[in-house]
Amino acid sequence: MTTTTGLRRELGLRDAVVVGLGAMLGAGVFGAVGTAAAAVGPSAPGLFAALALAALVATCNATSTARLAGLHPLAGGAYAYGRRELGQRWGFAAGWAFVVGKTASCAAIALVAGAAVWPEHPGVPAAVVVVLFTALTCAGVQRTARVTAVLVVVVLGVLAVSLGAAAGGGLDLSGLTGATAGAAPLGVLQAAGLLFFAFAGYARIATLGEEVRDPERTIGRAVAIALAVVLVVYAAVVVVVLGVLGTTATAASTLPLRDAVAAGPAPQLAVLVTVGAAVAALGSLLTVMTGVGRTALAMARDHELPAPLAATSPRSGAPAVAQLAVGAVVVALVLTTDLRGAIAASSTGVLVYYAVANLAAWARAGRDPQRRAWERPVAGLGLLGCLVLVVALPPAAVAAGLAVLAAGLAGRALLRRGISPRRRAPGRG
Repeated sequence: MTTTTGLRRELGLRDAVVVGLGAMLGAGVFGAVGTAAAAVGPSAPGLFAALALAALVATCNATSTARLAGLHPLAGGAYAYGRRELGQRWGFAAGWAFVVGKTASCAAIALVAGAAVWPEHPGVPAAVVVVLFTALTCAGVQRTARVTAVLVVVVLGVLAVSLGAAAGGGLDLSGLTGATAGAAPLGVLQAAGLLFFAFAGYARIATLGEEVRDPERTIGRAVAIALAVVLVVYAAVVVVVLGVLGTTATAASTLPLRDAVAAGPAPQLAVLVTVGAAVAALGSLLTVMTGVGRTALAMARDHELPAPLAATSPRSGAPAVAQLAVGAVVVALVLTTDLRGAIAASSTGVLVYYAVANLAAWARAGRDPQRRAWERPVAGLGLLGCLVLVVALPPAAVAAGLAVLAAGLAGRALLRRGISPRRRAPGRG
């Protein structure tokens, strides 16, 4: 039996930081550097410029998100912020983009993990993992956080050993400084987009805003700590990989950290990188499934999605119906569809989600007489960064993402015509 009461506030600062790290330290930390280096070209300083740009956009987005999370400590993240600060349509746009885009991401991540176990039939092990994680997310946020903590510790341990093993043979840092000659501006933007999408998971903390104790203080601190740790990790990976392999070999590698370890004094440890990438993917999958379920719950409570999705379990306090629905859709996708070639379309949803968060922060700062001086400039810079990073996406991916968003808005408009004004949730449309 389920109820529609609110979620339980069970997560402390450490739990929230762990959720953020689990979301951001995905498989991208092991492989995204190579793809980004290929986009930049033979310019190590250009790759650092791309990382700096990605970090700037992420910091602005995270700051706006954390600020809003303190003001609106509710499940759903940018969906809740957009709805309350900008109006119902803006909130729906953010929530729909997140739910649809991240559900596709869950399927893609699961398929990648499944391919490592059974390359000929990746959907089968992928479905098993999704079923297990669905059961875990239904068991309560505390258990989800504990399992995420274990996965994060493993990933950080693998990274520490791998970086030490790769650097043990010495690093050539001569090409890491100087001008960004050889790096085209568009290449730097594309690399920044790749790196941004690789670690843009800090919003997962905000989607759990209704389950965090003392959210006004905890969420902002957790976002800042998690983002700082991840940026330091990415910077260390870039330095070590470029210092061992150089720009050309890094750009040609699918797992540059593994190749850097293989080139060091302990090449037998290279297998750890493959294991670490798989564990990191699982950690990311678990946090994404949790975030999608909480956003679906928040939208259902406002009658933007079917009402049964708003139910919570009296035993675990988790949004069990929403999590079961997410799990069922992801299982169906991994068993019937190969999403690895089309997953870039979900990146458009990520940018829409963060753009709405920045717009909401901008609007809030304009109405709040007690706003801090930096709030509007940071929100504006974060919004501009989201728009700039659209350049990093393939045009077909942008078109597909916008088509999904338009379809959701059109469907919402049609459905709401049949809902009487008395039944509509309060808001501005």
